[in-house]
Amino acid sequence: MQGSIPAIIYAFSALFVILDPLLSVPIFTTMVKGASVAEVRKQALIAVSVAGFLLYFFLFFNFFIFDVLGIDLPSFQVAGGILLFILGMQMALGIDISRSKDHTPTVAGVVIGTPLLCGPGAITTVLLLANEYGMVVPAVAIALSLVATWIILRFSGHIQRLLGDCVTDIMAKVLGMLVAAIAVKIIAEGIMGIL
Repeated sequence: MQGSIPAIIYAFSALFVILDPLLSVPIFTTMVKGASVAEVRKQALIAVSVAGFLLYFFLFFNFFIFDVLGIDLPSFQVAGGILLFILGMQMALGIDISRSKDHTPTVAGVVIGTPLLCGPGAITTVLLLANEYGMVVPAVAIALSLVATWIILRFSGHIQRLLGDCVTDIMAKVLGMLVAAIAVKIIAEGIMGIL
């Protein structure tokens, strides 16, 4: 087990950077604005559960789902990149397309869970870690990453208050452009893979 600790630390670091829950703070707080503490906690749990389900699913079943559906990783990258691009444009332009008309944060957890937390990059990272370390190391790293992500989302309101609305708004717009740029890169890589 002692030899596994550096591998777990590396895998956790890689996954945490890819999941980047701090990127989700301004989006999540906007989507749950006006919600009760219990609802915020619920949506944070939904986000982590959605991301966790997908990460563990791809860890344990690897490319089985791709084989069953007859798709490959590049196609998945293009589709995920398009969704991520839409989310990035929404952030950058301040377009509110993810919330229902009565502004209840019913979809916040799902939208944050995927594609923002668990997108093609995170799934690809899990597949590569599983190929390099087997199942146990990435499984532990996923669990640690999800716990850290839940804590950040759970206290996203406090984090936003610490940063201030102005800083958070600026961060959301800048991060929206970065998310869109990452999406373009993912789409381009997917297209290159298809070709």
